Amino acid sequence: MDVTEILEYCQMKKGVEETFPFNPETLVLKVGEKMFALIPLEKQPLTISLKADPEWSAALREQYSQITGAYHMNKTHWNSVVCEGLKKELIFEMIDHSYDLIVNSLTKKKRELLENLKY
Repeated sequence: MDVTEILEYCQMKKGVEETFPFNPETLVLKVGEKMFALIPLEKQPLTISLKADPEWSAALREQYSQITGAYHMNKTHWNSVVCEGLKKELIFEMIDHSYDLIVNSLTKKKRELLENLKY
């Protein structure tokens, strides 16, 4: 799996915007002006930080050595995922989960605006 596959997958979701608020190497994907994924573009192997439910985070971290608490983030709610060795379906499931958590945290007005967007 490479960064292009991840970006293409994320870009299919409604309202996703790509930003570089921290530095020119860290791509931040947002929905409704809130982060749901961070990708350090220069880091090898490919790593992505994703938001997750704390219980699911704990289970993932126990099951996969590639999943740990995200650097510089709230480690209860954010995972750092080294994509190497993980199934693409699991990575996509974690991206979906992160995106959905953020969408569900948006105000009703922002969710309505998002629902009215075309892909």
